Amino acid sequence: MKTNVFPFRIAGLMLSALLVLTVMACDDDDDDNKNNERSYTIQGNANGTQMVPVVSGTGTGTISGTYNPNTRKLTYTSNWNGLTGAPTSGGFYSGASGANGSSVGAPWTIDSGATGTGSTTGTITLTEAQEEDFLDGDWYYSYETTTNPSGEVRGQITATR
Repeated sequence: MKTNVFPFRIAGLMLSALLVLTVMACDDDDDDNKNNERSYTIQGNANGTQMVPVVSGTGTGTISGTYNPNTRKLTYTSNWNGLTGAPTSGGFYSGASGANGSSVGAPWTIDSGATGTGSTTGTITLTEAQEEDFLDGDWYYSYETTTNPSGEVRGQITATR
């Protein structure tokens, strides 16, 4: 008696196709897209009216960059313009808008040849607690000068996916 193998071949092909589809569905090739979707863009504009207490003047600042929650790395570029002189320091602070906060991480590196206009760039790795405050909008940056040692301009930072 001869057996018809055709149904077995069809079943084998279907099983092979199902196996290929299963493997493709489990592939990690889309991780880069997921990571890009999870990254944040940061920004914030600084001026003296955000200082506590308010500082009068024409100084301004900007910050832009990215935050990767997978690595907790914050990469930034900050610019200042129209300060009363070169920044003596600058950096990140944890604090809500309208309230003074505490310094986060090391002060920024300011070029010794800086003037009332310039920029700085850097990277900082956040702790879990810092990340929570940062993503809640409770971080700001500030530049201090000889004229305003407690801060001449301040900008609250926002992070957007």
